[in-house]
Amino acid sequence: MPAKTVSETVFETRMIEMIFPEQANHYGTLFGGHALALMAKAAFVAATRHAGTSVVMARSERVDFRTPIKVGEMLDLVARVSRTGRSSMTVEVQGTARSIGGARERVALSGAFEMVAVDAEGCPRPVGAEVS
Repeated sequence: MPAKTVSETVFETRMIEMIFPEQANHYGTLFGGHALALMAKAAFVAATRHAGTSVVMARSERVDFRTPIKVGEMLDLVARVSRTGRSSMTVEVQGTARSIGGARERVALSGAFEMVAVDAEGCPRPVGAEVS
């Protein structure tokens, strides 16, 4: 069986974050800016694994905050590369929240990020290209 190419390989990145008071706003829920940073980190890791090289964020697309995430809850982020171009990738990120010991989880946030594979000078390079 031949080896899969980068474009045929699906990378899924899972990250779990416990929400602490320093990540919260004055309502005791996850601050939106911090949520975006966590989503961007998950997208970065998934894109880096997929591309096999350094990546940078070119754009964040629609991000939906569906339900508040309270201090003390756990946020499970799943990032998947859904599209690969020559040097760019679309990474979809979904976050589900649950309380500790709680069996019920809920989709709390979702969004898409455009990531670009770059060389050592920060210029776009083909996804999966050999490093020279």
